[in-house]
Amino acid sequence: MVITVENGTSETEVHATRAELTKSEVLEKLQALSEVAPEEISRDEVGMLKQVFYNIRRHETEAERKAWTEAGNDPETFTVQPDPDEEKLKEILGIIKEKKNQLAARIEAEQEKNLAKKKALIEEIQALSADTDNINRNFPRFREIQQEFKTVGNVAPQHVTDIWKQYQDAVELFYDQLKVNQELRDYDFRKNLESKEHIIAEAQRLTEETDVITAFRRLQELHEKWREIGPVAKDVREEVWARFKDASAIINKKYQTFFEERKQVEQQNEEAKRAIIEELGALATDQLANHAAWENATKQILDAQARWKKIGFAAKKVNNELYESFRAICDKFFEQKAAYFKGVKDEFDENYRKKVAICEKAEKLAESTDWRAASDALINLQKEWKTIGSVPKRLSDAVWKRFRAACDLFFDRKKAAVSGTRQLEQENLRAKRELIESLAAIPDGTERGEVLKAIKTAQETWGTIGHVPFAEKDKLYESFRGEINKLYERFSLRENRNRNNNFEATLTEMAGDSNKLMRERDRLMRAYEARKSELATCENNLGFFSSKSKSGDSMLREMNRRIARLKEDIVSIEQKINLIDSHL
Repeated sequence: MVITVENGTSETEVHATRAELTKSEVLEKLQALSEVAPEEISRDEVGMLKQVFYNIRRHETEAERKAWTEAGNDPETFTVQPDPDEEKLKEILGIIKEKKNQLAARIEAEQEKNLAKKKALIEEIQALSADTDNINRNFPRFREIQQEFKTVGNVAPQHVTDIWKQYQDAVELFYDQLKVNQELRDYDFRKNLESKEHIIAEAQRLTEETDVITAFRRLQELHEKWREIGPVAKDVREEVWARFKDASAIINKKYQTFFEERKQVEQQNEEAKRAIIEELGALATDQLANHAAWENATKQILDAQARWKKIGFAAKKVNNELYESFRAICDKFFEQKAAYFKGVKDEFDENYRKKVAICEKAEKLAESTDWRAASDALINLQKEWKTIGSVPKRLSDAVWKRFRAACDLFFDRKKAAVSGTRQLEQENLRAKRELIESLAAIPDGTERGEVLKAIKTAQETWGTIGHVPFAEKDKLYESFRGEINKLYERFSLRENRNRNNNFEATLTEMAGDSNKLMRERDRLMRAYEARKSELATCENNLGFFSSKSKSGDSMLREMNRRIARLKEDIVSIEQKINLIDSHL
C-alpha cells in the first residue's frame, strides 16, 4: 500500500524517498548532515528525512497493533514500545537545531556589525559633503567609501531599505555639492544609467515569466544590484526609477495574486476535507448489524478515501491535522469491522457445530423402522435446524446436503414401506383439489382475519392429506400455492390501506415535531433494512431445499410463506416512509 505523507514536501518526493530509505539510512543521512558546517545543512532535507522516519515508524506501529489484535488480544490494551532509533533521531535533530541556532546568532551578530559599518560610512560621506571647501580633494576618499560600502556584508532585512535610502541621500548630497570636472560626473552618471537600464530591461522581461516564484526571487536580486549602483543624472533620476518601479509592481502584483489564489484553493480544499470528515464522523457503526450493512459502510469509507486523494493540499498549519483526523476515523472503522466479523465468525463456527450434531442425530434416525417416532423426531430436527443461524459459506452446502440426505433417505424408505394404493392417491388428489377450490371461493368482502385463518387451516389440512400421483404432485402444489398468493394479493391491499390510514392519523399528531418524525423514520429504515436482509437470506437458502420428500415439501412451503410475508412487510414499510417524507 502506498502511504501518502501530507506536509510541505510533495507527495511524489516522499513516495520516492519512502520506497528507497530505511530508518537506519535516514539516521545515517541525518548524522552526516549534523557533522557538516551549519551553512551546508538544508532545512528542507532535514524536514523531509524527519517526515520519512516518522512515516516508517507509524507503519511499524500499525503493523504491531495489527499483529497484537490478530493474536487475539484486546486492541485497547496495545501499547507502543519505545524505539531506540527514535531517541537517536531526536538526539541528532537536537545537534542540527543547535548548529542552526548558532549559525543564526552568528549571522545576526554579523548583520549588526555590518549595519554599524554602513552607518559609519554614511556619516563619513555626510561629513565630506559638509566640507564644501575641500570637496574636490575629498572625491577620491568618497569613491573609496562607495567601494567599501559595497563590500560590507548584508544587514538585517528590516534595515535594508532604510540604510539604502540613507546611503543614497548621502551620495546624492555629495554629488550635488561636488564641484568637480563635469565630464567626470557625467561619465559616472552615464555608467550608472547604463547599469540601471540593463536592470530595467531584465525586470521588464520578468513580467512575462510564467513561474511567478522565480520571477519574484529574481526581482529581489535586481533590487539588490540597483542599490549597489550609484545615482544617475538628476533630470532622468525620477523617470528611470519610475520605470523600474512599474515593472516591479507588475511582478509583485502577480506574486501577491498567486498566493491569494493558492490560499483560496487551500481554503476550498480544507472545507472539502472537513466535509468528508464530518460525513464519516456521522457514520453510526453501532447500528451496522449485518454483513450487507458493513459492506455498504465500507464502500462509503473507500469512496471517501478516493475523493480525499483527489483533493489538493489545505493550508500547511491544518493539513496534517486534517489528515490525522481522517486517518483516525478510517482506522477506527476498520478495527470495528474486523472485531465485528471476528464475532460473526465465532458465531458461525458455533452454528456449524450445532448443525453437525443435528446431522449425526438425523443419520441415526435414517435407519429406523419406527416410522412415526422417527418422522416426528426428524421433523423436530428440521424445526431446530431453522432456528440455528448461518454457518461459514465454505461449509454451508456440505452440511446442508448431509442433513438433507439423511432426511431424504429416511422418508424415501418410509414411502417405499408404507405407500398406499392408487385409489388412495386418487382420493387424496380429489381432497386437495377441493381444498384449492375452497380457497378460490372465498368472497372479496371477507374479513382479512378470516382469510388468514382459512389459509392457515388449508395449509395445515394440506399437510395432513396423504400422497397424490407423482405426475400430479408438482402441478397440484403450484396451484395451491398460487391460490394462496392470490389471496395475499387480494386482501393485503385492503390491510395496507387500513394500516396506512391509521399510520397517517398518527403522523398528523406528530405534525410540527420534526424530531419525532425523523426518529420514526429512522426506526422504519432499520426495520426496512432488516426485512431486506432477511429476504435476501431466505431467497438464497431457497435453492438448498428439495421437494423429493414430504419433509422437503414442508420446509419448502414454509420458506415460500415466509418470503411472501417479508415482501408484504417491505411494501408496507416503504409506504410508511413515503408518508413521513411527505410530512417533512
